[in-house]
Amino acid sequence: MSIIYPGAAQIDEAAALLDAGELVAFPTETVYGLGGDAENPEAIARIYAAKGRPANHPVIVHLAPAGDPAYWVQALSADALKLIDTFWPGPLTLILKRASHIPSAVSGGQDSVGIRCPSHPVAQSLLTAFSARRGGHGGVAGPSANRFGHVSPTTAQHVRDEFGSAVHVLDGGAADVGIESTILDLSRGFPALLRPGHVSPQAIADVLGVAPRLPDGTDATAPRASGTLKAHYAPRTPLALLPFDAIAPLLAAHGEGSEKKIALVARKSSAGEWASAPNVHFIAAPEDPQSYARDLYGLLRALDRANVERILIEKLPESIEWIAVNDRLGRAAAAFEAQE
Repeated sequence: MSIIYPGAAQIDEAAALLDAGELVAFPTETVYGLGGDAENPEAIARIYAAKGRPANHPVIVHLAPAGDPAYWVQALSADALKLIDTFWPGPLTLILKRASHIPSAVSGGQDSVGIRCPSHPVAQSLLTAFSARRGGHGGVAGPSANRFGHVSPTTAQHVRDEFGSAVHVLDGGAADVGIESTILDLSRGFPALLRPGHVSPQAIADVLGVAPRLPDGTDATAPRASGTLKAHYAPRTPLALLPFDAIAPLLAAHGEGSEKKIALVARKSSAGEWASAPNVHFIAAPEDPQSYARDLYGLLRALDRANVERILIEKLPESIEWIAVNDRLGRAAAAFEAQE
């Protein structure tokens, strides 16, 4: 079913709300964002309050296609310009030194700022309309439109499920990418991947001529960035990420007479007879990284509604192609590791 995008009047209404310091949830190609005026500390505070987000956890500034990224940063490096020319509009966030006139609230008090230009047409229309109200320099701070630490929304209904009528929502259909943007830090003189996403390390290396430093938990000087806490992106139902040979005994121990089923997300080739077991709610895992990423958050939200006792997910290959999905699943599982 095709989505009818918001018209000019709806876009202008949403831009006026942003201009007045209110919040607007809007679609991007990655996930839905909870937007507020990036230069209004009170609006930024409303974002943090609505999400229950720690005040030191930065948000990303979203810019219109014709926006000026140089307005937001101290300087645009040659590397930044190359990446902008190649990947914007698109799911790549760049971390650079923040311009002095940009409020530190948007950066969680740091001297850096994350900026990106989304490719979704509704996001672009909203950002363009809002920027026009600000002399061409308007930017929208927009973390994912969900309660902090929980599963990100990839449809307008997901946002409504989180916030009800408390937040104005622009409906742009289901997100194409399905997981948050790649975050690349350029604020320290070398490229460092802080959060993997649709734009791969290899694609970045192809543009820059040097591979970005990959996140390994040892980069003590890295700026804080959205979605990089150990536990994040978690459903409300307990979730474990395990090799299938560790999952099978757990399924076997879960009797058919149990009140609730156990959810199993695995490849069909791995699941075997468990795919049709009466005590198992089976979901066939997508076979390729892009499809898995696009379906992941919707799948987790659906499993929260399925009234299952637990979610068991088959561990994925450790190859670079799966780095982004592995990142999200690992953080989701980490939210429950202390409960094991």
